Amino acid sequence: MRLTGKRAIVTGAASGIGRASAILFASEGAAVVAADVGDGVEETKREIEKAGGRCLARRADAADEAAVRELVASCVRDFGGLEVVFANAGIGGGLVPFFDQTVADWEKVLRVNLIGPFLAIKHGAAWMREHGGGSILCTASVAGLRSGAGGSPYSASKAGVISLVQTAANQLAGTNVRVNAICPGLTETGMTKPMFDMARERGSEKKIGQLNPLKRAGQPIEIARMALFLASDEASYVNGQAIAVDGGLSSSHPFVPGRLA
Repeated sequence: MRLTGKRAIVTGAASGIGRASAILFASEGAAVVAADVGDGVEETKREIEKAGGRCLARRADAADEAAVRELVASCVRDFGGLEVVFANAGIGGGLVPFFDQTVADWEKVLRVNLIGPFLAIKHGAAWMREHGGGSILCTASVAGLRSGAGGSPYSASKAGVISLVQTAANQLAGTNVRVNAICPGLTETGMTKPMFDMARERGSEKKIGQLNPLKRAGQPIEIARMALFLASDEASYVNGQAIAVDGGLSSSHPFVPGRLA
């Protein structure tokens, strides 16, 4: 029960990494505010309560400042405080060729993927720094570490998240508020479902994840376990970091297996 007595907000909690994390946090003792724009957040709440956990479901846009402010207020009002914020909500933006991308494409992705985490840190840390500290997590991506794992707007937004947690951790120096990012590799979520479905239809499912040393894709629960560690007191000296959970994908430059000199 690594989160006993803690209160947590998880955005993007209707499915995928967000749902897995909200359920895992609750199973480890946290009271959870599960937030998402989608209806699935109610199912997340039902799963948590069925297992005996505490959860509030909130339909909220993670990139709307008033909505984020209310999420923090709701957690404090209904659960009595806030120690963990997981800014996980994000969108893919598709794989539009570079010269076909528009300003609107970029604005849409940056709004959710980068401004959303900024708001989570801004309003979450504002409460935490006055009440003993806490842990703020943001979902970045291996696409934010180097090219080849996503479209340009998506990759740029995730690189921005990595920079954001580094600068925020230092802006919050001395407050006992930790800010870290998780960089998932290819993980089967609602966002990546079309790619997985297409591979299964073609009979090429075994090729999914073939570029990482584990030779497979990740599952949401595997990312959630890293989120749990960073949210817990076990990570009390981990701050300003971007941790890859990618099967080893980011550990190497491209090479042809068996032909490495």
